[in-house]
Amino acid sequence: MSRKLPILLFLFVTFLMKSQNLEWKTNLTDAIAISNEERKPMLILFTGAGASENLQNEVFKTADFEKWSRKNVILVKLDLSDMAIASEVREQNAMLKNAFGVVDLPEVCFANAVIRKGKTNFNTLGKLSYSSGGAKAWITDCNQILNPE
Repeated sequence: MSRKLPILLFLFVTFLMKSQNLEWKTNLTDAIAISNEERKPMLILFTGAGASENLQNEVFKTADFEKWSRKNVILVKLDLSDMAIASEVREQNAMLKNAFGVVDLPEVCFANAVIRKGKTNFNTLGKLSYSSGGAKAWITDCNQILNPE
């Protein structure tokens, strides 16, 4: 019994650490390339300083979301308040926020995009904000956007 406890504890901690390792792209051009290569839409999170943490804590930090996102989308995080990024990128992110019609932060937009002749064209699939109900309910809403009947 004494040997099983450390092994179980190690496995549990490893599982928790792995579920927190989502790979959020912050460079939109790279995200578009990966999205097209893997034939997955982008889940673009628009966020900023002072934005509610509910979506992050109740959805994005769950094993259910990690499993779903790895299979279904390319994660893109655009922080509109990040002063460490170049001003051109901040301006681009603000223009994307307006183009997608994002009003309240945080908000998620699902989109595909192609870059042709230096111009990016987006195909917006839908938007989703935080709603109570946890990760499974949020994922159900995402699936309705990504797989309309």
